[in-house]
Amino acid sequence: MHLRDSDADATFRADLRTWLDATVPTLPPEPDPRDWPARRIRDAQWQRLLFDAGYAGINWPAAYGGRGATPTEHLIFLEEAAAAHAPDVGVFFVAQMHAGLTLIAEGTPEQQAHHLPGILNGDHVWCQGFSEPEAGSDLASLRTRAIRDGDDYVITGQKIWTSHAIVADYCEMLVRTDPDSPKHKGITWLIVPMDSPGIEVRPLVTAQGSAEFAELFLDEVRVPVSNRVGDENDGWRVANVTLGFERGTGFVGEMLDTTNVMNELVGIAQRTPRGNGTAWDDIGIRRDLGYIAAELDALWAFTKRNVSQGAKSGIAMGNGSAFKVAYGSVVHRLGDIALRVLDRSSLSFDDVDGEPTAAQLHGKLKGFAVSLGGGTSQIQQNIIAERVLGLPRER
Repeated sequence: MHLRDSDADATFRADLRTWLDATVPTLPPEPDPRDWPARRIRDAQWQRLLFDAGYAGINWPAAYGGRGATPTEHLIFLEEAAAAHAPDVGVFFVAQMHAGLTLIAEGTPEQQAHHLPGILNGDHVWCQGFSEPEAGSDLASLRTRAIRDGDDYVITGQKIWTSHAIVADYCEMLVRTDPDSPKHKGITWLIVPMDSPGIEVRPLVTAQGSAEFAELFLDEVRVPVSNRVGDENDGWRVANVTLGFERGTGFVGEMLDTTNVMNELVGIAQRTPRGNGTAWDDIGIRRDLGYIAAELDALWAFTKRNVSQGAKSGIAMGNGSAFKVAYGSVVHRLGDIALRVLDRSSLSFDDVDGEPTAAQLHGKLKGFAVSLGGGTSQIQQNIIAERVLGLPRER
């Protein structure tokens, strides 16, 4: 494992830092987090800047339009972008971290040629149509049906927690194409254009006041068979390819952003009056923030170890799940400390007294999403228990 930059890595880091220092200050102000059309415009502007500078799809193979960066360079990019307070992947999370990589691994040349450029240059936003009202953690219980009709599939059903659906152009969707097969065997992965007749999008407002998710209602939506990724009824395997990307390095950027949130909380604590001093005088708060800082540092080292190991022999089974379980716990506990520091300020979704308190509250609420997205913490623990430790499956 190499934790220090090689000469090539140092050059890459310096060039990237120079570009970020020159580019990030030119960005327009962040829009209201509840204004998703405005967020799409800003995220697309940032994605286009990355594309023009050669940093879009940094970990994608060069043959598919990416930079072909090494795993170490990918981590350097995430680290420097977080340090520069650059925008995160935003509405392009599903496209960049799920759909694009899945199409590279499983798509046809025609699908890759049609979709990958739009994902990289910021033209196309994707959403995820996996979960259903009765198929969340037990995803293979999904019921949305797709019936073959000539050169089309006709889809009828319902999806829920569909990320970024209100601004999406395409949906990566799991459908049941063989209801008589065992539940893991009759699923197919489809590319569904969101402007298809028969799709109704109903936004779901979260506790943060944002419509990041939506319900999808599908009434005889026709999708060409050519939009199928992988073979018919092989969608469960393809879905696990998709989820593997999210559970691998999908949350590393968020973890680095969480480090920024923690550092901001330290500053807030040092400036917040409490008794005859400040909140920072509370030894319990300093101790607990010290624990969080150490755990985030350990997660960063664990990530570097995983990437170094993966470059030599492949990512070990369960490493992504272990990272996600640990990170989910850290986010929740950091949010709890933030509420102790903010006190009554934690009741407001807006900044209070000129302090960046809103980000702390949003971070606390987002912790619940971290524990659920890409498979709940309980599911991840089952993966570790069964596939790494070899424990028997629960009956």
